[in-house]
Amino acid sequence: MNASADSALPSVDQLVQLPLPAPVSYWPQTWGWLVLLLVAVVLVGWLAWRAVRKHQRNAYRRAGLQRLEALRIAAQADTLAARELPDLLKRVGLSSVPEGDRARVGALTGNAWLAFMTRNGGVFTPDTEALLRVLAYAPPDAVRAIPLDRLQSLFAASRQWMERHHVAA
Repeated sequence: MNASADSALPSVDQLVQLPLPAPVSYWPQTWGWLVLLLVAVVLVGWLAWRAVRKHQRNAYRRAGLQRLEALRIAAQADTLAARELPDLLKRVGLSSVPEGDRARVGALTGNAWLAFMTRNGGVFTPDTEALLRVLAYAPPDAVRAIPLDRLQSLFAASRQWMERHHVAA
């Protein structure tokens, strides 16, 4: 009886490995998922294109901000270096408008130019506007007489304008 009982007991040798299920495919099983994947790829591509286009359109702004910082540092040593600021603002402003409007905007001077900058995100106070006029038209002795703190406020307002002004599409 013992011999027949031992043969009925399961042993490790009798174990068989179970078959694994078929691997799950990552490929979408229905056409709805394919459409969703296509829409997602197109959306990501469009967003990447817009980001690259915006980066390219703002190249003039980055260059202007770099030049503004160089001018600010140079003006700390010699206020006469700030005479380039009105020209820099004009170049940045011209770069921000469509090519068809550049002749019209380029012809703006004085109050018309200041009004253009104010309409396009300007943060200039009457004091900073007066300083721009002094830098553009006054003799060198008048420019050297500008206090450094007033000049720094003009540079700060110019930086804000460059960072905030509207870019034409």
